[in-house]
Amino acid sequence: MILQKNSILSSLFIGLLSLSVLTAQEIKPAKKVDGEMPLFQVENPDFKTSPYTGMTKKHWEDAARYLLAGAFSYIDNLDDPMKFPKLPGKSYPHNIGRVPTEKLEGLVRTLFVAAPLLKKEPDLTLNGIKVAEYYQHQLPKLADPESEAYIKPRGNGGPSQNLVEYGALAISLFISPETLWDPLSQKDKDALAASMLSYGDGPTVPSNWKFFNIFVLSFFDAQGYEVNKPLLEEYLQKSLDHYRGQGWYNDNPAYDYYSMWAFQVYGPMWASVYGDTHYPEIAKAFKTNFQDLVYHYPYMFSEDGEMVMWGRSISYRIGAISPFPFTGTLQDDTINFGWLRRISSGTLLQFLQNRDFLLDRIPTLGFFGHFEPAVQVYSARGSVFWMGKAFLGLLVPDDNPFWTATENLGPWDTTFEKDKVYNKFQAASNILITDYPDIGAAEIRAWCHEKKADDWQGFRSSENYNKLSYNSAFPWQADGEDGEISMNYVFKNAKNEWEPWRLYTFKSYENGVYRRDAVLETNDKVTMQLADIPLPNGILRVDRQTSQVPVEMRFGHYALPKLEGKELKQSRHKVGDTEAYIIDNGEYQLALVPLQGWDKTEFVSAEGLNPVSEESKTINVSASFSPQAATNIYATLMLWKKSGETFTEAELMPVTLKNTSTGGEVTLADGSIKTIQF
Repeated sequence: MILQKNSILSSLFIGLLSLSVLTAQEIKPAKKVDGEMPLFQVENPDFKTSPYTGMTKKHWEDAARYLLAGAFSYIDNLDDPMKFPKLPGKSYPHNIGRVPTEKLEGLVRTLFVAAPLLKKEPDLTLNGIKVAEYYQHQLPKLADPESEAYIKPRGNGGPSQNLVEYGALAISLFISPETLWDPLSQKDKDALAASMLSYGDGPTVPSNWKFFNIFVLSFFDAQGYEVNKPLLEEYLQKSLDHYRGQGWYNDNPAYDYYSMWAFQVYGPMWASVYGDTHYPEIAKAFKTNFQDLVYHYPYMFSEDGEMVMWGRSISYRIGAISPFPFTGTLQDDTINFGWLRRISSGTLLQFLQNRDFLLDRIPTLGFFGHFEPAVQVYSARGSVFWMGKAFLGLLVPDDNPFWTATENLGPWDTTFEKDKVYNKFQAASNILITDYPDIGAAEIRAWCHEKKADDWQGFRSSENYNKLSYNSAFPWQADGEDGEISMNYVFKNAKNEWEPWRLYTFKSYENGVYRRDAVLETNDKVTMQLADIPLPNGILRVDRQTSQVPVEMRFGHYALPKLEGKELKQSRHKVGDTEAYIIDNGEYQLALVPLQGWDKTEFVSAEGLNPVSEESKTINVSASFSPQAATNIYATLMLWKKSGETFTEAELMPVTLKNTSTGGEVTLADGSIKTIQF
């Protein structure tokens, strides 16, 4: 039986509350490990096959061993759990009742990295421990009531994190049964099957979670156990129903990386290990949906293959590239495999060669280093190994074109031209992907419509989703209590707090103009009509205030972190009748030019709000709006440039804006005209 969303959330919440009576003092700390891992190095790079990264399949295997070696630093004998040092903040466990699930996450998620390696190297040894023997020893403990790793059967309970982890375990059992399943005794197999099926044959969450039930039911059916086929078929069809088009699944209610590292990995993988044989029509549908992403999703990565910081669970990072290796299984000679591998290897290096990525030899909860605003309550330290799904691509054979094609830059080299901007609108999801050849960056605008009051887990209404746009060059900065804002508006509400936009409604995308309406959660009389126009070197905003009450408001550009050894500079330059405010961190420059409506422009310094460094800076504009004001149009140029290049006056004023009775008319530097209709 499928539970309704509200009752599912309620049961999960009640479960968390009931565990909170147990104190954190009862939790045994993780084992201490001396020393940090050295930065990952691409040894003996192959610049003939991979002229941009030097990485081949062998180097991907090296990267997988590197991450797994960090985890096995905590394993001195077969009984040691995959338990890692907890970081401060909202991540769990906060009580002893969650520790078994914490350990389960560490065990199962590291298997995403280990299972593909064991397929090729069954005798793999790390830290003196035979990896296969470790997992063979640990798996029966999950169903042993006398073990500290014991996972209680679901009973009459609702869906929980245990379902997620058991679904992930089923994937690894499918991948490497000869190493992980076959060596178990029949008694241990039966006990583990009973434990896993108690969750798989049960309720789920109406999101990508259905796949966890699907994999558990499918694996044990393949092993000859009796399973609930009608429930399996129901969840399969409901998973397909999440598909919208252009490669995007909706994860109810959001669009985010779960479309890619969940739906677009689980569907094709399920098809290959089980569906092609047992449900060929459903398997075909998943593979057809998978093929769609090839023509859209890669444009969300920068020229260098760097991913955009956007959406929940961003600490899974490299999981974003998980679908790309499996494009090699598609019979489509139009796919540019060299570009997809260049993206994928670029994303791997984006993190593996960042000094803040690892702490205690384990990836942090954050984007680079630990960044609490991007952490969710459902994450433990071992949760980060969900990124291991990137290494499922090692299952793709060595001679597959994904591995053998020569790396290239795809459209960044063959199609995109300097001094131009390229928009790719996804009509099925209302997502806009924009590529900026001048700085090699990618940007996304996507769904956000979640009230903070209803967001009990505290992420879909947060900066993870509520920014006006997200850019690969400028990772999102958290909002400050004093009105420090980046790439959003904030308004002084009745509690005298600065409140951002969260409730957006998409209106249209026409002729390069992306239109949304917004309403303030705590006061539906505060509203605006928003128009984004991406430009070759930035964004033009032309927004109309439609609030029925007076309100103080602020708006901010992207933010720049202070980089090690470099000064974070600021300057002002007269441009016609206005003034450009410019910040420069030695890598990029950001310029904000107020065109209309704003009362004040200022540089805003911040501490502890940026995911890249402790210190950062952005540029804010502010105004006090009244419904009786002479103008209700607020127009802002947000520009950028690489450091070391001087902004010309023409670059700081690349548009001419003319107000109209229904909005505005914008003339660009190339003479083209864009009409804004509110």
